[in-house]
Amino acid sequence: MNDALLTDDQRQFRDAVRVFVEREITPHATRWDLAETYPLELFPQLGKLGWLGTAFPEGVGGAGGGAVHYALMCAELARGSAAVALGIYVHTALAAAALLHLGDEAQQRRFLAPMLRGEKIGCWAYAEAGAGADVSTVATRARREGEEYVLDGAKLYITNAPFADVMVVVAASAPGQGMKGLSLFIVERGTPGVAVGAPIRKLGMGASPMAEIVFDGCRVPAANRLGAENQGFLRALKVLSLGRVASAAFGVGLGQAALDAAAAYARERVQFGQAIAKHQFVRFTLAEIATRLEAAWQLTLHAARLIDAGSPFDREASMAKLFASETCTWACERALHLSGAQGYMRESPAQRFYRDCKVLELGEGTSEIQREMIARSLGI
Repeated sequence: MNDALLTDDQRQFRDAVRVFVEREITPHATRWDLAETYPLELFPQLGKLGWLGTAFPEGVGGAGGGAVHYALMCAELARGSAAVALGIYVHTALAAAALLHLGDEAQQRRFLAPMLRGEKIGCWAYAEAGAGADVSTVATRARREGEEYVLDGAKLYITNAPFADVMVVVAASAPGQGMKGLSLFIVERGTPGVAVGAPIRKLGMGASPMAEIVFDGCRVPAANRLGAENQGFLRALKVLSLGRVASAAFGVGLGQAALDAAAAYARERVQFGQAIAKHQFVRFTLAEIATRLEAAWQLTLHAARLIDAGSPFDREASMAKLFASETCTWACERALHLSGAQGYMRESPAQRFYRDCKVLELGEGTSEIQREMIARSLGI
């Protein structure tokens, strides 16, 4: 996870995040996972450091920087805890980014600025029981009544929902028009007609809670609509694509954590009179993990640099996300295998890495969707 082409500023930023993660996150990650508890105190801490504002303009309360800075932060956070990284990502790259690109000055002042300070926490309420990759099936409705919209429906598998103060909700304001009939709304916690369910138990990402959100006659001021009516989601698709690069960075950071743990174990574990790191199979497996992770990291940095340069990056982002997420799954499985029985125990980081990795192949577009997007870019 090093690169000679990083600027001094980027390198210093990465090192600062790494020191913070090793001190404040890594030692507690397994405990948070087992307790299924998110460390909410990290939001104001990261806000005070300015890191929640990474890649956000200073004019809206951000810290500047670009996609490379954001990828570096995601990778380092995921190296300490993928679940912690996921909560920060949903807050910044989805909820806050929607407010940055679609919000007006009043919305940004009221919601975005405190989110970047870590005073309010955001979530992205899109997924439903019947709506995932197929956005045309969004069933949550938004009906205009005077200066308000009335929301009815339910969102499922919403990360950060149990503690989010600001929900960015996708709803059909023109039912039957598919993607062209979807609008985005800011809904605050405590709004009448909003009910958040109990946290949903998952295979991995235990410290990052998700829940169902039900809207029943929820009245939202028209001033809380993000962007033009029926156009919010279309615009959001164009501005939230940093998510694939972030997901790729997660994969590299989590894979690196698995490699570090497996290598440390291999140096200490003695069998047949020597450390297992001396056996060729173990050495070659670790070398293969390192090589694939390096390739994934270079793809990730390349896509991030294209974003920062203002160049087209959709294909490269899909390539990075596809390769990094699948590499992460493979690396975590191999690292668990090398860790033997010790790695299989619930107190071991190795099993946590193994449970956390798979979701990266599903979120931000499955591997199959990424392959389809790459194929289309080739004119196929």
